[in-house]
Amino acid sequence: MKKMPAILTYSLIVFAALFGVINSPTALVFGFAFSICFKNPFKLYSHKAINYLLKVSVIGLGFGMFIKETLETGKAGFSLTFFSIILTISLGLLLSKTMKMDLKLGHLITSGTSICGGSAIAAISPVIKANGKTISIALGIVFLLNSIALLIFPSIGHLLHLSQEQFGLWCAIAIHDTSSVVGAAMGYGEEALKIATTVKLSRTLWIIPVSIFSMFLFKTKGEKIKIPYFIMLFIIAIIINSYHVLPTSITSVLVSGSKRLLVLTLFLVGSTISITDLKATGVKPIVLALILWVFISVFSLLYIIH
Repeated sequence: MKKMPAILTYSLIVFAALFGVINSPTALVFGFAFSICFKNPFKLYSHKAINYLLKVSVIGLGFGMFIKETLETGKAGFSLTFFSIILTISLGLLLSKTMKMDLKLGHLITSGTSICGGSAIAAISPVIKANGKTISIALGIVFLLNSIALLIFPSIGHLLHLSQEQFGLWCAIAIHDTSSVVGAAMGYGEEALKIATTVKLSRTLWIIPVSIFSMFLFKTKGEKIKIPYFIMLFIIAIIINSYHVLPTSITSVLVSGSKRLLVLTLFLVGSTISITDLKATGVKPIVLALILWVFISVFSLLYIIH
């Protein structure tokens, strides 16, 4: 009986997200509030659902994009992606050693900040043989900063009068996780959403070279590198839309449904953030994550503006 209020509240917010009653920032705040009030009895299932829903949502967004504009956007963001990843990883390694942190934890936080948040942490952790506690700490910190970014980036973008293109590019580089990138861009505008999604997914492919680098850095061998295959399905969706294989009435429903699934995903992300877990991490990991996040945010913004 004690679980009934939690189940009822959870169900109501899920339906509100799926029926378009709430937007991305609201869903995230509701998720965090739910975690505080009910200590999320569905935390284990939420983590699994986030992984699958995010991939399905991103693939669905591909049905609203076209090959030509996607290739142009990918080219425009390549140099910024390259420099931001190289500089962030270098800074992360330097700070982890200077702060005398656990190097595996420092590397996971750095990888999550430089590439794509939780996806990068999930892919690289088995490569460097990180333990469960280290992975949980890295994920908790990255999800927390993602949440803050989703809430404040659109306001900063409007304050600085960033164009749709500029904001989409900035989101893709400066926000860690794909769910928060898409959530922030979705509230800014349709063009920002397309650019942010394309550049973010091209950035996700850097998981492969960074995983190989991590293998040499920590001298581990024989571990399987996870390749983000869902990106291929995203590209196939773009091709289908570009050649009008499906009628517009169907692709528009797919895109609309994907956006609502993303709002649901952000509620689930918020519901998995635990203040207790964050308190247990200590100060150093949070300081490292904040420095790296501020660095990549300021660096990418200055690069885009100038």
